[in-house]
Amino acid sequence: MNIRSWLALAVVAGLLYALGFVSGAGSERSKQQRLDEARLQQSFEQGQALGTVKEKVVVEYVDRVVKVYQAGTTITKEVPIYVSKAADNACVVPAGFVRVHDAGAANLPMAAGPGVADDAASGLALSTVAASVVDNYSQCHANAEQLKALQQWVRESQALLQGAPAMR
Repeated sequence: MNIRSWLALAVVAGLLYALGFVSGAGSERSKQQRLDEARLQQSFEQGQALGTVKEKVVVEYVDRVVKVYQAGTTITKEVPIYVSKAADNACVVPAGFVRVHDAGAANLPMAAGPGVADDAASGLALSTVAASVVDNYSQCHANAEQLKALQQWVRESQALLQGAPAMR
């Protein structure tokens, strides 16, 4: 073979190599683009599913809290039936009790030591104390429902992100 044949063969080999390189690079770009699109679609669907989980949990939470407050309101309305005027008159609520109750409700330590005035009547009726306790417990139950909803949201979100069914 002469030099022209070798040169022609080298040019043909170079062209074949370049064609293969360009074709392979294009194929890899196309493959990467398909993978990126699949990841984007998966992320989008996952985001929509998480939004659905959040909406479901919030709706359930709101429904439960409404029931808690309705029950509390019903019980508060019944206080005069179960704690009569006669009971209000017969039971003196001491100022010390009011101080302890208020400190507990505020989650604060007692401001000062006991005093003689703690035994004195607070002027607060027993029925008012009962209504206050009902309101406090209603708020406590509402907080518990909020915590349950948050726990449910975390469980369902984690299960969705990990691809497993959520446990209730």
